[in-house]
Amino acid sequence: MELKLIDSKGKETKKTVSASDNAFAKDFNEGLIHQLVTSYMNNGRTGTRSQKTRAEVRHTTKRPWAQKGTGRARAGMTSSPIWRGGGRAFPNRPDENFTQKLNKKAYRAGMRSILSEIVRQERLAVVEKFDVETPKTKKFLEKINTFGVKDNVLILIDEFNENLYLSSRNIPHVLVVEAKHADPVSLVHFQKVIATSAAIKQLEGMFA
Repeated sequence: MELKLIDSKGKETKKTVSASDNAFAKDFNEGLIHQLVTSYMNNGRTGTRSQKTRAEVRHTTKRPWAQKGTGRARAGMTSSPIWRGGGRAFPNRPDENFTQKLNKKAYRAGMRSILSEIVRQERLAVVEKFDVETPKTKKFLEKINTFGVKDNVLILIDEFNENLYLSSRNIPHVLVVEAKHADPVSLVHFQKVIATSAAIKQLEGMFA
């Protein structure tokens, strides 16, 4: 397939960039994309919560009342999970493992489906190169404004550019990332994706 190439001012040119149909023209698979996104987010999750077991809560081992004669249900101690202030039966732990395995074949298929949907929705803009001469946020904003976007944009480049990183890091809802580090959550989240032609070739080599 051929992807339209736009110039540095955001206008379409007569040039195109050839891209593999295997990477940018696959069917939309909602179930697989959902599985891919949730597994990616879960794999980045850490255990930050902790609850006490019935052995850890502050309590006495004395029976709250006698076993018989009171007319109430039997109760052994106040640390029981069914008591207010008692311990949890299955408490959350800081070392809880949230990782979710996803096969490489499924990951690649999911990324191909996401990239193809971005192309179908016309959210992808391909440029020959994307850079700024100086690490100035104002210059960077002027650059992306020429493409008709102000925020909520993902910029895929082929190699690390310090000027781009420094000039974009303080802008909310704007992310500059190398194509080899593109993740499914960012590709789904951002409304507009601007990619260099070299970045397209990198994605093609990874997922085609």
